[in-house]
Amino acid sequence: MRKLLSSPLAALSLPEMAAGGVALALRGWWEEVNGSSAWQDGAFFSLSAAYALVSAVALIQLVRIQLRVPEIGWTTQKVFHLMNFIVNGVRAIVFGFHAHVFLLQPKVYTLVLLYLPGLLFFSTYTLLVLFWAEIYHQAKHLPTDKLRTIYIAVNSIIYVIQVCIWVYLGINDNPLMELVSKIFISAVSFIALLGFLIYGGRLFAMLRHFPIESKGRRKKLYEVGTVTGICFTCFLIRCIVVSFSSFNPELSLEVLDHPVLDFFYYMLTEILPSALVLFILRKLPPKRVSAQQYHTIR
Repeated sequence: MRKLLSSPLAALSLPEMAAGGVALALRGWWEEVNGSSAWQDGAFFSLSAAYALVSAVALIQLVRIQLRVPEIGWTTQKVFHLMNFIVNGVRAIVFGFHAHVFLLQPKVYTLVLLYLPGLLFFSTYTLLVLFWAEIYHQAKHLPTDKLRTIYIAVNSIIYVIQVCIWVYLGINDNPLMELVSKIFISAVSFIALLGFLIYGGRLFAMLRHFPIESKGRRKKLYEVGTVTGICFTCFLIRCIVVSFSSFNPELSLEVLDHPVLDFFYYMLTEILPSALVLFILRKLPPKRVSAQQYHTIR
């Protein structure tokens, strides 16, 4: 009896013992789910279907815009919807074949298939940052000729660095370089959220200083504010999760046996943000516009 009372369990209160039991039960459930092929198929096929739906919506919107203004070339709006269609379509295919993708050897092939769409997602949504930066600079009578050059240069540098990392991993499967790759993806997400914070915030603040009696002005203020908030949040979540997963194998996103984590990660960082932004920016351009009234990519 004395030995029982002097044991560590005896020192625990009933609430502490109950909490410990719940934690053990949750851990057991988590391990069971991660090892279940049914859960894996359910999570990744659901992601594939969701990505396919968003991709189809982006394509339909692109076709509607083209039918509305066929005489106008490739505008920022058209390119944005085209890139959304590509990014979400590639994700749908990758997760549709998840049973093969996560088991590819060498592992660098899996990293390419998982991270390349993420880089394309970055390029797609920083296109909005570029568009807002040009609007802001024009309104403030600042030069805009270098903004596109900066956008292309930043994206080019990011892709070149990432390709170099993948080539090195293909030659030498170094765990340290894989860690560097994850940290680099986290840094790219930080660049994106910083862009939305700076130019989305500046444009929102500038619009607030204008009279908002008109319905169009109020709608534009709502669009800029909500899209900035959505994109900033999704890139912030991506930055935090990828950073933690870099140092914690239990949070790894590149393995087949983390279906629940992958489901919520991709749902919160890509699917829901894309769906919400496409819904908010669903308005079609006027049927007849001039080149000066509509923002065309040169």
